[in-house]
Amino acid sequence: MGEEINEHTGSGPVNTNSNENNGETADGGAKYYTLEEVRMHNMSSDTWLIIHNKIYDITSFLEEHPGGEEVLLEQGGSDATESFEDVGHSTDAREMLQQYYIGELHMVRRQMVSYLLFSYALVILMGFYDSSWAMWLIPTVAAAVVGVLYRFFMFEHKSS
Repeated sequence: MGEEINEHTGSGPVNTNSNENNGETADGGAKYYTLEEVRMHNMSSDTWLIIHNKIYDITSFLEEHPGGEEVLLEQGGSDATESFEDVGHSTDAREMLQQYYIGELHMVRRQMVSYLLFSYALVILMGFYDSSWAMWLIPTVAAAVVGVLYRFFMFEHKSS
């Protein structure tokens, strides 16, 4: 696979605690993690967050966080984008976040989430949700398609 690209733009070193053996480096060099991998990092000794599809290891920042470490631990191992944006963090906070960057959320996962959101929006907009057969058929077909795509892409990445 390709070299790892460091997208670090902050002033301090990139935190690379406990991620040496995790993730997958793509041809472009960026390290990709699945949601399942990120979910394993939800303890005070090892805390990762997803914000705008980027993964951050914020373990060393827990005690420094102005809102307290409990706020971050509640979001640990999950997508904290909405919570991060709801608080209205400053530009300085956003720049500081970059020093904890360790990788990206796996693209297959992003595609599945986007596809599901699009499918449900389409169903609602087209008015099919009123018919009883569409209430179960369309989500079932969408889930099956996403499952097949996921298996295809995961198999493809594991074989390379």
